Amino acid sequence: MVEKLTKNFFLYLSKSKVLNKGAKRWGLRLGASQVVAGVSIESVIKSVKELNDKGLVCTVDHLGEFVFKKEEAVQATTVCVDTLEAISEAGVKCNLSVKLTQLGLDIDKRLCLDNMNRILDTARRTNNFVRIDMEDYTHYHQTLEMLKELRRKYNNVGTVIQAYLYSAKDDLEKLKGIPLRLVKGAYKESAKVAFQDKKKIDANYMKIIKQHLLTGSYTAIATHDHRIIEQVKEFCHQNNIPRNQFEFQMLYGFRKELQEEIARQGYTMRVYVPFGKDWYGYFMRRLAERPQNVSFALKGFLSRK
Repeated sequence: MVEKLTKNFFLYLSKSKVLNKGAKRWGLRLGASQVVAGVSIESVIKSVKELNDKGLVCTVDHLGEFVFKKEEAVQATTVCVDTLEAISEAGVKCNLSVKLTQLGLDIDKRLCLDNMNRILDTARRTNNFVRIDMEDYTHYHQTLEMLKELRRKYNNVGTVIQAYLYSAKDDLEKLKGIPLRLVKGAYKESAKVAFQDKKKIDANYMKIIKQHLLTGSYTAIATHDHRIIEQVKEFCHQNNIPRNQFEFQMLYGFRKELQEEIARQGYTMRVYVPFGKDWYGYFMRRLAERPQNVSFALKGFLSRK
């Protein structure tokens, strides 16, 4: 009960525009630097190189969402393009993740589509892959529609399916053959569209992982749950699913030793590495997922001098 209240509290804070504005002034204090790799492209490339040296591959995400000005969407797109260029120039093993709301989805669909075309053209030229992050449910169907349209022209783009949604199984069926990241889900959604019970979410998560793997589709299993990771390994072994058909993913700053151990075992282990000034919403959702990480914030606050 307490854990649920704590989660709801941080999810509520994550949507505060006032606190988000203040967070940009604070910089990466309050512990966010432990889970966000700086504010610049240079800083995130440095972190990616360090992770690559440990046998880990990466995907970087320029943080930001819910943009309502065209100029901001275009600027965010430019950062994504520059990031892809920097990845290519540095020769690091790294993809890119993007959020459609940061690229103008709430302003104009055509603007967002044009921005995605610009990003994907750069990714194709630099031989890279772009993942469209899934956001809250109000943007869910728009994201799937955008993916469908983009896949007509590009094969280097995929998205995310959230296991807490009732529709996950059916939507996954329509996305056979598309590289997907499968997650449990990090937003607070209504019981009308999403499971509320952790056990049901976990059970559905394993169901959709098996479902996508058995279609022969490339599958990214994004979880810090070692029990689920072991179940996936065993399932793949029993069903002769090759290791080059799937990967594990974890967040930057979490379970570092487990990440490196998985890589040593010969599995692809990808680290999701966020960067940028607009880190507040991301950080609050991480605290909501793992309330024990409030200690991050306390340590950051106490050491900010």
